[in-house]
Amino acid sequence: MQRGYARSRERDEAVRASLEPLQPGERPRAVTVAAVVAVLLAISNFAFWAAGWDVTGKDPQPGGVLIFCAILLVAAVGMWQVRYWAVLGFQVLLGITLVYAGLSLLFVSNAWAAVLALAILVSAGALFWFLVRAMARIQMPERARRDARPR
Repeated sequence: MQRGYARSRERDEAVRASLEPLQPGERPRAVTVAAVVAVLLAISNFAFWAAGWDVTGKDPQPGGVLIFCAILLVAAVGMWQVRYWAVLGFQVLLGITLVYAGLSLLFVSNAWAAVLALAILVSAGALFWFLVRAMARIQMPERARRDARPR
């Protein structure tokens, strides 16, 4: 068992060694894409609500729509500024989206719903995956400073 942990630690160290810290003013491509996606989602959610679109046959509550749009915009601004908390928060939203889209496949009523759920799974899953490495690079300088302090 110790050998397995040692191999795992070696792999972790190799991955950490391959990561390059962000240069000043650098923004990983995945974070930029996520910020743009968050803005587009906020704008489209607000536009659909303002146009009177129904969600599952009901009018969405204005408070819920506005709060969700605000959360997306705050996340977008934070990601544009390359803040770890914003990327982590957006990943939480992506994770919820992935679970919801995956579970919705159990209840699809037609082919269009299945295609839509699969498209959401693929796109949100890919963005989630690419944000993981970006988060490691964003966090890296902070961790390096912490390790440099005398104990």
